[in-house]
Amino acid sequence: MDVERFRESPIGSLVPIRGTDGLKREYDHFAYVPHPLGKEPELSNSAWHAVSRANRALGALDKASRQVPNPALIRMPMIRREAQSTSALEGTYAPLDRVLAVDDTSDKPRSAELDEIMNYVEVAERAFDWVQAGRRITPGLLTDLHRTLVKGTAADNADAGAARSVQVVIGSRGADITDARFIPQPPGIELDAAVRDLLDWINEAPEGGRDPVIASALAHYQFETIHPFNDGNGRLGRLLIVLGLMRDGVVTEPLLSVSPWFEARRDVYQDQLARLSETGDWSGWVEFFAEGIAASAQETATLVDDLLDVSQKHMDTLRGAGATGVILDVAGSLLASPIVTKARLAKKFGKNYQTISNAVVKLQQLGILEDYPFEASQNTYIASDIFGILTRR
Repeated sequence: MDVERFRESPIGSLVPIRGTDGLKREYDHFAYVPHPLGKEPELSNSAWHAVSRANRALGALDKASRQVPNPALIRMPMIRREAQSTSALEGTYAPLDRVLAVDDTSDKPRSAELDEIMNYVEVAERAFDWVQAGRRITPGLLTDLHRTLVKGTAADNADAGAARSVQVVIGSRGADITDARFIPQPPGIELDAAVRDLLDWINEAPEGGRDPVIASALAHYQFETIHPFNDGNGRLGRLLIVLGLMRDGVVTEPLLSVSPWFEARRDVYQDQLARLSETGDWSGWVEFFAEGIAASAQETATLVDDLLDVSQKHMDTLRGAGATGVILDVAGSLLASPIVTKARLAKKFGKNYQTISNAVVKLQQLGILEDYPFEASQNTYIASDIFGILTRR
């Protein structure tokens, strides 16, 4: 790490670290420790304009989400969409159609990549339910989420579900520690205290209130800079963005997907974080972050509206055809699962295979379902118009 770059930071300090790296090489260097968060920083006019746009976009998204008759239907594919993108940002990739097609009740083996992505789905669902129930975001919740996130992966070790016990570096694979792009603070009681301080800050808005977008920008920087875990910091940090916005009451339903925007700007995102640590220029970071929130909220709101339009189109088609019973049930479930099998549908609705098969045939005749073109096995079907919206970037 370029120590001189961070030596004069007004929002953090350097601390000496000594030890032996993974290649048994001794090091004597420095790590960066951010100061605890305090009140909102002074911001430039352009940063405030970006924050205002982000708040308006979040308001529009929240309004759109309140119009969804059954938010759980849209929440499921939105979480999977975010899971695929946030994992790709960390180097774990599986095609979105595979992620959307995963059957949680199936014993069929999955790839290691799909398992890791579905770990995130489980983590997000648990975290969203926790916050929607009005609970505080606690260190215990965070470590529990981490344990689930890394389950069955290379990071499923003694530090799974706990703050890291070793020094880590960012941006240095096998090279000398001095070549790292960034070195977060060492493990120990100070690291544990930093996590507790951050979560208290997220949970406890000041008496006079605070701007939720600015608070989210500050909290995200702090979490990523502390880097409390051996693995999964990026995914948990982006999840905390939505959890914080929920805590501050600006997001009711957790439909916001932020990772696609940051994924497309990965290098700029990392540079902005490092530049903030170097200069303490909150305006530049908040403006960049707010632009991402605004764009993500606008995209998500448009996506929600388009999904509802398609669902309404399906219902109009079905009513025009005089469809009833399980046909309507299957069509109504396609928002949550646009890729289905007859066996899964039979289990879901408690119907025999022939009844489901007849319903699928009817939905194919009406153009709502098609044969799934990417699956070798038979009896897999896709609602192409819904899938097309979800995979739009």
